[in-house]
Amino acid sequence: MTEAHLDPARKHDFLFLIDATDSNPNGDPDAGGMPRTDPITGQGLITDVAIKRKIRNTVALFAEHDQVPGRHIYVEAGVSLNSQHERAYTALGDKTGPADARDWMCENFFDVRMFGAVMSTGKKQAGRVQGPVQISFSRSIDPITPLEIGITRVTPTKQEDVDAWNDPEKKNKGKETEMGSKHIVPYALYRGTGHFSAPLARRTGVSRDDLELFWRAFQNMFEHDRASARGALALRGLYVFTHDDAFGRAPSHTLFERITVKNLPDSTARSITDYGPIEVRDAELPSGVTLTRLVG
Repeated sequence: MTEAHLDPARKHDFLFLIDATDSNPNGDPDAGGMPRTDPITGQGLITDVAIKRKIRNTVALFAEHDQVPGRHIYVEAGVSLNSQHERAYTALGDKTGPADARDWMCENFFDVRMFGAVMSTGKKQAGRVQGPVQISFSRSIDPITPLEIGITRVTPTKQEDVDAWNDPEKKNKGKETEMGSKHIVPYALYRGTGHFSAPLARRTGVSRDDLELFWRAFQNMFEHDRASARGALALRGLYVFTHDDAFGRAPSHTLFERITVKNLPDSTARSITDYGPIEVRDAELPSGVTLTRLVG
């Protein structure tokens, strides 16, 4: 494996494959938590926001363990965005302006450096940052079959239900169990793409260590995000096309077309092996482009 994919002064285009087995890779709150689908084609979708959330969470775990400075997370559960901006003003002093605050945020928050952020809210603002890493929606190779699985819980939520069930005078009018449901996809293989812009990375101060951490987090993002509805999500492929300059030697879509997965229109796949070998045409790449297979 070469290390060209770790160079922040180069353009990188990457393609990834994710599969879900008896899991819900990305629930749709507008559909009661059902797996996201394209209503026309029936293909499953995973949003860029869902992928970035998992990367943020994984980086936060690494940062907590390694205690490396500059790896705070801006979009963090339970923390207001405005309070994050205020940290810059507190650290820099009273004469701080939005431009100074923006630079401080880039220096100290990993996701601001990598993904960018709109920080023009609140009384103490930090401007807007366009991040060098952008990730597309992931789309399943074939239509998916979302399932709603009914479940029961032996413990009621309210104590009065327990008391009512055990009281002979109330004739078991309380709840003995609670009903619920889970949404899953029996199996789906998703394909997504992403891009890394070297010129934008230079603006935000992305380092080689940042890029290495990003790839490491990407490869581990499902390993510490297990849940009852996300028990079997796996990264099946991560292919990085690296250009030998900052602006690119070939259009990204022509590079992505070199990686193909056979369609199974009847949606009978229950394993990645049902798709057969994934074809990767890495011979005769465009001049100045190299391919690194991080997974797959």
